[in-house]
Amino acid sequence: MAKAADPLAEYNAKRNFAKTLEPAGTLAPGHGNRFVVQKHDATRLHWDFRLEMDGVLKSWAVTRGPSLNPDDKRLAVRTEDHPLDYGDFEGTIPQKEYGGGTVMLWDSGTWSPIKGKKASDVEKGHLHFVLDGERMKGEWSLIRLRGKKNDKRENWLLRKIDDTFSGGSDLLVETALTSVKTGRSMQQIANGEKGETPRPKRPAPKLTKAAPKFRDVQLATLVDSVPSGRQWLHEVKYDGYRALISTGKGGARVFTRSGLDWSEKFPGVVEAANAIPHAALIDGEIVAFKDGKPDFSTLQAAISDGGDMTCFAFDLLERDGEDLTGLPQVGRKEELATLLSGIADERIRYAEHVLGAGEKLFEAMCAEGLEGVVSKKVDAPYRGTRSKNWLKIKCTKRQEFVIVGWSQSSAKGRPFSSLLLAVNAGGDLRYAGRVGTGFDADTLDDLSTKMERIGRKTPAVEVPKAAAKGAHWVTPKLVAEIAFAEFTAENVVRHASFLGLRGDKDAEDVVAETPAKSPGGSEATGVKISHPDRVTFPDSQITKGELADYYADVAGLMLPWIARRPISLVRCPQGRARQCFFQKHDAGSFGKAVHAVDIEEKDGRTEAYLYIDDATGLLQCVQMGTIEFHGWGSLAEQVETPDRMVFDLDPDEGLDFGDVKKAAEDIKQHLADIGLTSFAMLTGGKGIHVIAPMSPGAEWPEVKSFAERFSRALAQAEPDRFTATMSKAKRKGRIFIDWLRNQRGATAVMPYVARAREGAPVAAPISWTELKDIKRANRWHIGDVDTLIERANGRALAGWGVADQVLPDV
Repeated sequence: MAKAADPLAEYNAKRNFAKTLEPAGTLAPGHGNRFVVQKHDATRLHWDFRLEMDGVLKSWAVTRGPSLNPDDKRLAVRTEDHPLDYGDFEGTIPQKEYGGGTVMLWDSGTWSPIKGKKASDVEKGHLHFVLDGERMKGEWSLIRLRGKKNDKRENWLLRKIDDTFSGGSDLLVETALTSVKTGRSMQQIANGEKGETPRPKRPAPKLTKAAPKFRDVQLATLVDSVPSGRQWLHEVKYDGYRALISTGKGGARVFTRSGLDWSEKFPGVVEAANAIPHAALIDGEIVAFKDGKPDFSTLQAAISDGGDMTCFAFDLLERDGEDLTGLPQVGRKEELATLLSGIADERIRYAEHVLGAGEKLFEAMCAEGLEGVVSKKVDAPYRGTRSKNWLKIKCTKRQEFVIVGWSQSSAKGRPFSSLLLAVNAGGDLRYAGRVGTGFDADTLDDLSTKMERIGRKTPAVEVPKAAAKGAHWVTPKLVAEIAFAEFTAENVVRHASFLGLRGDKDAEDVVAETPAKSPGGSEATGVKISHPDRVTFPDSQITKGELADYYADVAGLMLPWIARRPISLVRCPQGRARQCFFQKHDAGSFGKAVHAVDIEEKDGRTEAYLYIDDATGLLQCVQMGTIEFHGWGSLAEQVETPDRMVFDLDPDEGLDFGDVKKAAEDIKQHLADIGLTSFAMLTGGKGIHVIAPMSPGAEWPEVKSFAERFSRALAQAEPDRFTATMSKAKRKGRIFIDWLRNQRGATAVMPYVARAREGAPVAAPISWTELKDIKRANRWHIGDVDTLIERANGRALAGWGVADQVLPDV
């Protein structure tokens, strides 16, 4: 795009400032590095991406909005330069004027080219830059496409570079629904409603509950290989300090794995944790980065010098007085994701994971020079001890050793040549070799000073004569992290390198780690499936055993949605072609992992309703002939306050699935207009569920009333498309918006549940981007388990279901 003498001439020529409230285009001094994004509902909805350069805002219209998925390349059409004042504009442009429609200030912050690049690169057709906004963060790129001769506009591609701020394709545009300036939704802006300060999605609770106390952490068992099977989730093993972060009344605190209060050593993490509006106990690992990777030596320097540190949070033990340790692993992580979803401070980040495919993650981490992976049983509770529910697999051998002495150096100015090491074995210390590399000058001086203070005359461990010759001894208090090639036949380290001191670990706890054999994937539940060869789906010859295998494989995907929720089962003991029936009450016929919760009925009687909380319970239901699982909209312990709304779109016979998709997208937009994030789920039948997750707060009558009023308003606005009445006669040629799912006792099919229908289809959550290309509501079946898990491990569904929002007052 050629430069005009007046860069704002085109902007001014297109606008009548007597009719629009947009600012007139005049050059003004700025800060040189601002960026803004304005959501603009004009002829078609788009997001205007603007970078401050040369005294103006260089602008691109991103038709589908920015995506956090590095695989997505979003079209960005270059538009005229805008004045800097436009970066604060929010309001409505009159419909007959240029760009007529509603404008929201959707994001704002600063930008800079990455190191070695310049802002002027944009004139060459490419720009690689870093954003620090309220919503868009990390590295991004803009690339100009080769134009055609008669193109009136330049077409560019906006792409997220893969980093810790990457995420799902729809995560930003579908969940960020309010203005960063006024907190208003698009509908509120269009209505001219006032808004001065951003409104949170839910009222920030007063921190009346004290920050939780320290509790023993769960530790992982070292094994020789990544466990197989889909009953495991896998996380990066971060090279740092294990930490429990306690937040709540009185301020955040950081504890080491042994219970030491190290809050003063991690002031940045404490500051970030103080923004969490809950009393919580979070488990994680604090790291510092070197060349983009966690590095233990850099972390020690950061602690000493006050450098940058980040906590990767991977578990949630308590929240607002509720003990969460009994939840399945994936359920706790889902709760943690919700807890951190509104925290933009990058000093506390959610630790992502993958289901199955652990070997691929391990190979990738080793290739990147990282420490390894941690594998966790998807349905395991949290236990404050070492267990085989958590496994660690290391790329290279490394562990802690106790320093018991040091040997003199002949080099001038070097205080020692090597450290003598030991581990605990059988109640005594055992000599484990020496380490003479990995020290810089500062480390040598620091270690020398520390050892001088704890010197002793005799060794605390029996040391071979050759190693003891000329050695100086110290009291065994200091713990060192050592990388090494292997243990020799004499049980001493070979090719050892010093990594740093471990002030968070006690010397008496240091033992030699010997990798155990990794467990196989088949021991996930221990549930014996009788008659596994019995055909459950006659049309496709799928057996009871194959159905059980499917549910075992997808347990890690299902449990965050179904665990601890009252459920109704569709049981077909002789297969789906024979008699099937619903069961919602406990009759004592299931195994011990299928639990009961007492719920009061309308007539005052109390009935025991079924619920499960792990993969074993899931499989025990399948063993009793269950095919389908339908769940309440609330949890067993909060049965009167639902945590989701479901709008079930049920089309009349003869309607095309494209009509259902269009209806789902319209309902999504109507919900977004009033500030509610929603997600889509294929039912496995012929319809779609539009689901709005909520924070439990409103009770059933209020939620039911909202859902009914919302649905009836749509039916009244478009009576040829929708009906909110169950009557078959009223449904002819229309889509029934079933709002009755949102009343006490009603159930809806849960994500990833197999349906008792021809072909064994499954209900599957789906991103709004994916929905555009889906041809039917029974797109996947139980034979597609690999695809379902791959989708969940990819970025398409990142953030699906993570919403901390309340019912709007409309």
